[in-house]
Amino acid sequence: MLRPAFLCAAITAVLLGTGPAAAAAPGDEDARWALDAVNAAAAWKVSKGAGVTVALLGGGQPDAGLPGLSGRIELGPDLTGAAIGDDTVPPGDDATALAAAIAGSGRGGGTPGIAPEARVLSVPVARNPSGGPAGPAETQDSPIARGIRYATGRGVKVICLPVPAYAVDRAERDAISFAQARGVVVVAAVGDAGRSPYARENGTSYWAFPAGYPGVVGVAAVDRKGAKTPGSSDNLSVLVAAPGDRVPVTLAGGRRGAVSGTGVASALVAGAIALIKAKYPDLPPELVSRALTATSRPRPAAGYDDKVGFGVIDAAAALRKAAELTEYGRAFSMRDDVVQDDAHFGSGPVSEGPARPGPDPVRLWIYGIAVALGIGGFCTASVALRRR
Repeated sequence: MLRPAFLCAAITAVLLGTGPAAAAAPGDEDARWALDAVNAAAAWKVSKGAGVTVALLGGGQPDAGLPGLSGRIELGPDLTGAAIGDDTVPPGDDATALAAAIAGSGRGGGTPGIAPEARVLSVPVARNPSGGPAGPAETQDSPIARGIRYATGRGVKVICLPVPAYAVDRAERDAISFAQARGVVVVAAVGDAGRSPYARENGTSYWAFPAGYPGVVGVAAVDRKGAKTPGSSDNLSVLVAAPGDRVPVTLAGGRRGAVSGTGVASALVAGAIALIKAKYPDLPPELVSRALTATSRPRPAAGYDDKVGFGVIDAAAALRKAAELTEYGRAFSMRDDVVQDDAHFGSGPVSEGPARPGPDPVRLWIYGIAVALGIGGFCTASVALRRR
């Protein structure tokens, strides 16, 4: 069993990719490049995420006291095992960076998030990045699964899972299905194994989970040119992509820095979905995914590839598509010709149904012959016995 300290270190490495690449803070001219890449400014004319809470299931707690995160953070239970008694997990750079990327207000010199009026429910979790929980799946629960169920019960609309693992976990899969059935959109990083020996040898990366589960929005990372970053995993769990190469963020203590990896890319996509759910709260997860994939850009030559999925998200275009999908669903539900449970073809009365079939003549002949032969055999045997 891995110790909590090791788990937290591993999670931090996965979340930040190359770590907070922030020895020097990004210049003001670069502070918004990631937001520009996903067309956030145009999306803000329609929605800024007000009223939506995004659950962030990461490796620590964000610095909720920062001006840019003040009033934006709700601290959930610590599921890392690192806190003892009444102790709390201290604010960390990774959680602060991701929370700021989702819902930072930009006050106090901080970097604005993609959904500046949304809120973040932070639930620190611990997992082994190389696999699921130790022990049989039937007897083990997962901190991720508990976190998903907790967040769903708190009424969140979006769940962001920036920490991937490379093994299937039944408890997590069931928890995700539980959330999706209640209208929650689940977003997950596809992992940062693009430079692994396996990827170099096979030209593809191991599948990462939860991104590989049905209905989950798997997110890859791209650079400023829209190309997949070298470290971003490439496999068929990738649905869309978002900036994940030195993305400007706010770190713990109010420091400015930049982070890389699919973790921050997944946070940006989760924030974009918060914009959609704020405007169209009843849009189901599958149609939210449709709004993202139908408007992503630039679309790969074949329409899809395992590096960037359907392309880089466009938050403004996704909102417009979500409006179309919402109107279509509303119009369809109001149509007079929608098929009802008791509907039938034609305009006449409902048929009484086919008459119950009578006896089969062929079978009757066969049974009759068999009975006659039986009776004849019995009579023959009786006569033979009497003659003796």
